Amino acid sequence: MLSKILSATLIGIDAHIVGVEVDVAAKGLPHFSTVGLPDAAVKESKDRVRTALKNTGFNFPLKQITVNLAPANIKKEGSAFDLPIALGIIIAEGIISPESAKGYLISGELSLDGKIKPVRGTLSMAIKARAEG
Repeated sequence: MLSKILSATLIGIDAHIVGVEVDVAAKGLPHFSTVGLPDAAVKESKDRVRTALKNTGFNFPLKQITVNLAPANIKKEGSAFDLPIALGIIIAEGIISPESAKGYLISGELSLDGKIKPVRGTLSMAIKARAEG
């Protein structure tokens, strides 16, 4: 199943909207792939997300998980995509409904115990979210 979450990335001090699309497919060997010009911190999010979900009582799916950060031509940096990726996996697995994240811009780093840590640039992200409606 496919889920879509809105998030944002910073370029300088300006926020840019990023669509976090998560597809969980049952066929094939378990694999986690992140595409859409992610930096090393974004690629490492798979380990934080996997551990955070496990430690909060969710079963991490042993399936093929593909995360697309769109648009692909903007570099995505930092750990702010942890929370939208985790939420995307939970929605794609049918644990919560897609409507629960509709209309929100989601950003946050996950600690290994599942707590949400602050990320830089949230004021710019909030201003962009308000401007985009």
